[in-house]
Amino acid sequence: MSPRTQRVHGTGLALAFLLVIANAWIATAADRPRSMLRVFAAASLGDAFGEIARAFEKTHPGIAVQLNLAGSQQLATQVEQGAAADVFASADQRWMEYLGERSLLASEPAIFARNRLVVITPRTNPAGIARLQDLARRGIKLVIGAEAVPVGKYSREVLHNLARSGDFDPDFARRVLANVVSEEETVKSVVGKVQLGETDAGIAYRSDVTLALARFVRVFEIPESANVLATCPIAVVKDSHLPDAARDFMVLVLSPTGQRVLERRGLIPVATAAP
Repeated sequence: MSPRTQRVHGTGLALAFLLVIANAWIATAADRPRSMLRVFAAASLGDAFGEIARAFEKTHPGIAVQLNLAGSQQLATQVEQGAAADVFASADQRWMEYLGERSLLASEPAIFARNRLVVITPRTNPAGIARLQDLARRGIKLVIGAEAVPVGKYSREVLHNLARSGDFDPDFARRVLANVVSEEETVKSVVGKVQLGETDAGIAYRSDVTLALARFVRVFEIPESANVLATCPIAVVKDSHLPDAARDFMVLVLSPTGQRVLERRGLIPVATAAP
């Protein structure tokens, strides 16, 4: 073998060796588990936070976001009982304050969005509901959130506001609540029962009426004077195992990018929400 051939052969072997090493490193990196950022978020935030989580993972390639979606009251109880969590996003102030009072937050909560309530019926509207006053008719089957659930608390406030408005019977709230056949632990459960036609009506967030859901339900708007502006706060959880990443996620939710996602998903960004 000539010296030239030997040099070429040696170079080829070296390149082949480097290629094997590079492939091995890539395979190892691909197999290396990513750190898990655990985000506890109210069920009503599922679609928006799913999109925000994907955006976060693109800018934090070593971190995967795990969403735990449930009622705010359920999530707060899980955190109190020691569940591993990094970020908590609630559908109301009450459950954020609950954790704050127990010194379970590592940051000051920040309001990132607001929401409004609507009444929904199945698209076929079997009970023939034509206006909000019809919710008080005897025999109407209504599904709302349990009182401990943010949407349940807001729903009761709306009913009492309507009863005091002058356009409704003063006994309206009591009569409507007498028609409640089920109290759900999440707003998604309320929406699901209406969508499947298991009930005549339900009270949900405006953001829950997505384009996909709109084919199956009818929406009755609640007058602004009686509606409730739901407030959604977010905070880093004490003892987070990824506190820097948790703060980054919180910043993304509050950023223009995060706010645009929330608006697309039917929530009211904090920049445009009414006082």
